[in-house]
Amino acid sequence: MPSGRTHDRITLWSLPVVAGLTFERTRSSGMTLCVAAGFLLGGLMLGPDLDIYSVQFKRWGWLRWIWLPYRNSLRHRSALSHGPVIGTVLRVIYLMLWVAFFGVVGTALINQVWQLGWTWGEMAGMLGRSLQQYQYQWLALLIGLEIGAFSHYISDWSTSTYKRYRRQGWRSLLPKKKRPTRKSRRSTPKRR
Repeated sequence: MPSGRTHDRITLWSLPVVAGLTFERTRSSGMTLCVAAGFLLGGLMLGPDLDIYSVQFKRWGWLRWIWLPYRNSLRHRSALSHGPVIGTVLRVIYLMLWVAFFGVVGTALINQVWQLGWTWGEMAGMLGRSLQQYQYQWLALLIGLEIGAFSHYISDWSTSTYKRYRRQGWRSLLPKKKRPTRKSRRSTPKRR
């Protein structure tokens, strides 16, 4: 498995390719910026290795404690952390829960201290309008997050496959035969 620095290099060296392909497909600098920002965020901050004590985990600085429940509840390289789409969706939902929590607490404190009179309905309306008005930009950001995480998955998978190939040769690339477990061997009757 590549180190955190290797993953960072892959992300940074891939950024011009991702941005170039996005601009070529969309012809929009705004959409390209959203995809590129998501790609960097997904590769450097919000990647699959948040389930271990990693470079990505350390980058969160004094906020890294918010990832401890996530880290402690997932096994490293499980489908929920390193699975395409599901891993990114889970991390985004997890982070959005924290953002919502801090938003609610912050709004309540600001309203209490400065008596601004913000209502929850107004706040929800602003958020809803933002999501609706900038829906394509939000989608581009999410696509960028997934591409950033996907570069991580591909480098992990290719490195693991290469190491297996070096150890076992071509056999490592073939599907593995399932061997019966010890329990099932005992339960089958012996032939006479």
